[in-house]
Amino acid sequence: MVEVSLPVKWLLRLAAVGYVFFLVAWPVTLVVQRTFEAGFDNLSEALADEQVVGALQLSLMIAFWAVVINLVFGVGISLLLVRFEFPGKRVLSALIDLPLSVSPVVVGLALLLVYNARDGWIGPAAQSAGLQIIFNSPGMVMATCFVALPLVIREVVPVLHEIGDDQEQAARSLGASTRQTFWRITLPSIKWAVVYGVVLSLARSLGEFGAVKIVSGSITGETQTAPLVVESKYQGFEQQTAYATSFLLILVSIACLVVVALLRPQRTH
Repeated sequence: MVEVSLPVKWLLRLAAVGYVFFLVAWPVTLVVQRTFEAGFDNLSEALADEQVVGALQLSLMIAFWAVVINLVFGVGISLLLVRFEFPGKRVLSALIDLPLSVSPVVVGLALLLVYNARDGWIGPAAQSAGLQIIFNSPGMVMATCFVALPLVIREVVPVLHEIGDDQEQAARSLGASTRQTFWRITLPSIKWAVVYGVVLSLARSLGEFGAVKIVSGSITGETQTAPLVVESKYQGFEQQTAYATSFLLILVSIACLVVVALLRPQRTH
């Protein structure tokens, strides 16, 4: 461990606090301040706005299905990466991190090219079968799933490596089936990592903007999520409603962080 002098320690701490303050704390505080500068009027007006309420409900619905899908596939892919050896394993592991390096707007455009009902690769066939993907909730769920894909996996994989598979092998040697081994041995061992990943995935899904905007078309009252309403209201000179809606999203994110903070110590014991 490198020893540093006391002045250098304080300088590093000041730099870290200043960085977080100017980049995160100050802007968020200004949003909260603008929301409540007229008391609770801005917040109550936003909650009385049908466009805002509908967007919040749609955001929750999209986030719910995205989290459920990423939970199922995230745990499954984590087990596949840790417990099995197969050709292309490193490629799959690298592809999982792709959402962290690719712009969400590019993701939305890629989905548009594939699933567009007019000239996409799959869209026309889906449209003829009565399923509209783009400019509808299925496309929005797909875009949200993509951007939140790594969060559950990157929490579960290290825990699976840490616990090993000794208990699972012992359970199977005693006659336990694969399902019994998963539900009684594996899942209890990774439950806090799963919960932690789900909370992060929920926060990420609720705040997604770029990819969802491309595939949704931001149709007012139909495919407009809460982040899209913030943009619409702000550009439409309804800044107070935009601030209030942003505050509600911030509130959900803070709640997620509180849950994570409460769960993290339990997961490490």
